[in-house]
Order: sequence, then structure tokens, then C-alpha cells
Amino acid sequence: MSRVGSRSIIIPDGVKVEVNGSTVKFEAKSKTREFVVSEGFKVEVNDKELKIKRPSDSRKDKALHGTMRSLLQNVIIGLKEGFSKKLQIQGVGYKAQMKGKMLVLDIGFSHSVKYTPPEEVTIETPTATEIIVKGVDKQKVGEIAAEIRDNYPPEPYKGKGIRYEGEFVRQKQGKSVA
Repeated sequence: MSRVGSRSIIIPDGVKVEVNGSTVKFEAKSKTREFVVSEGFKVEVNDKELKIKRPSDSRKDKALHGTMRSLLQNVIIGLKEGFSKKLQIQGVGYKAQMKGKMLVLDIGFSHSVKYTPPEEVTIETPTATEIIVKGVDKQKVGEIAAEIRDNYPPEPYKGKGIRYEGEFVRQKQGKSVA
């Protein structure tokens, strides 16, 4: 039995949950999200708890059981608190700034890199070398942060580039050290 999938999800105050067949609808603070559960899985709502039942004990259903629970939990956390990823820019003269809803990165190229995020994700630049990606959907926030990082991933010789906050980049010695 899946240990993660068998645990119930506690629904916090301010979050409404409606189950309609295989679609689960969440509402909180004028935000709504829908989640479609895999075929055969059943979602039950009792008082302030959400429970997921799997159709059989097959290996595939056991694997999906915990995944479904985690995804539903992430929807609730996203509506209640939201998710964020912090990025740091390292390099002399490298900076990020917001111009309207567009992120403009000056990261050592001959031109500025411009990035427009989707509607459900917001980007902030509290300082010139910090970027904060915020949103309700955990997957979207991570995907947008990864796209921004891919413009100039940290390189191992000088350490320049865009990295996640707390990411360790191992420094290599150049060939002149031989």
C-alpha cells in the first residue's frame, strides 16, 4: 500500500473543494483551479479532509496513488500560500530588471535577453541580481525559473551565470594551473 497515497489531505480554512466525477475543483481567495484525476481513482471529501482511493492494487495504480495525492496537495498549498523560486545572477555588470511585465536580462551578450512570463506567473526583481518567480502552480513556477536559468546557466570556471538560490556550482581549475 502506498504510504503517501493513503494519507488524507487536510483542507485548510478558506479553501472550497468540489468533486464532480473525475474533476476536482478548488476555490480560494477568488482563485480557482481544476484538477483531473486519473481514470479509476476516486476522490472523497469528508469534513475538512480529502481522501484518494485507487481502483486496484496493480503496480501502476500504486505508483499513481501517491502521485495523485501529492499533486492535489500542491494545488491546495498553491492556492493557500503560493510557490516561489529565487534566482541569483553572478557576474560583473550582469543585471535583471522588470520593464512592465517583461523581464530584461543583461547577462554579457551583445543584446538584452527579454522574457515575457505567462499570465499565471509573476516575476519580481527586488535587486539587480535577484529574480523571484511566484505563482499558484508549482510546476509552472519551476518551469519558468528553469527557462530563465537556461539563458545563461552557471559556468564552472568563473561561476558566472544565473543560478537558483543556494545552488552550489563546483569551481574547476583552469588549464593554467597544471
